[in-house]
Amino acid sequence: MPTELFLAFAVAGTFVLYSIFGGADFGGGVWDLLAAGPRKAEQRALIARAIGPVWEVNHVWLIVGLVLLFSGFSRAFAVLTVALHVPLTLLLLGIVFRGTAFTFRTYDVRGDRVQRTWGLVFSVASVISPVLLGMCVGAVASGRIRVEGRTVVSGFFAPWLTPFAVAVGVLALCLFAFLAAVYLTAEADSEPLREDFRRRALGAGVAVFVAAFGVLLLSREGAPQVWGGLIHEPLALAVHAVTAVSALATFALLWRRRFQWARVAGAAQVGFIVFGWAASQYPYLVVPDITVQAAAASPSVLRLLMVAIALGAALVVPSIILLLRTFEPRTPHS
Repeated sequence: MPTELFLAFAVAGTFVLYSIFGGADFGGGVWDLLAAGPRKAEQRALIARAIGPVWEVNHVWLIVGLVLLFSGFSRAFAVLTVALHVPLTLLLLGIVFRGTAFTFRTYDVRGDRVQRTWGLVFSVASVISPVLLGMCVGAVASGRIRVEGRTVVSGFFAPWLTPFAVAVGVLALCLFAFLAAVYLTAEADSEPLREDFRRRALGAGVAVFVAAFGVLLLSREGAPQVWGGLIHEPLALAVHAVTAVSALATFALLWRRRFQWARVAGAAQVGFIVFGWAASQYPYLVVPDITVQAAAASPSVLRLLMVAIALGAALVVPSIILLLRTFEPRTPHS
């Protein structure tokens, strides 16, 4: 495998991991906003307990992906940060406000008006941020970011304010909410709470299917390169087949209340959806003007990045596994 292709695969992998871990945190904020019923307080307490130990470390994957993109494919990084600087800035503000509000709410006086305000900021930012992230992905895949020489000529708003990009944003929100609900069924320490989030997971799973179908329909006109990849590329077709199997498995496991295995299947479903997007637009990093090969850095830089990935993985992955095992729920679940 050529070095630049391996590095592009690593970049895609970091965004898959960010979706699986960080995406669930965003989804937790969605359910915090939508907490309802006689166990509303318990639902929010469960969300805070599940997110609390890991919400900061999950951004490691986003940081690693951006650093690899900046170092290994600097031309693509430059184009994306120029063309999408408005939604990316809003996304970063949403991430900052979300984390700040979560911290302030955690340590404020219980039931205080200010604490409720911070809770609302946390929840709203958790809804807006995934939509913006998805809109950026939709803009990249759409082919509306155009480059002439080293200049972005498509403007700063048109690429991400399209029906296709908005539909991808809605899909990202539904995916993250679905993933969070699946995870929370396994994290809950009581049967009523597990049932609350089981129903939410099943409902969000239906919303994911509807949103994904809408994205597929809009991609024919809104992202023809992705549409062609979805229909004709063997790798993309294989990934989507595995995605479908994972989705069916997740629904079946939720229905049978096998919550720990449902969490694994749900993570696989989301991961394959994100990877399927990357596979469907290959060989482009920015459709249709910048390919993986054209944007790659020099071979010496790519080799150094490969070494950095190996060393970083040897340090970071065991640390994160230890963190997750330390804070995993102690109550045995189904």
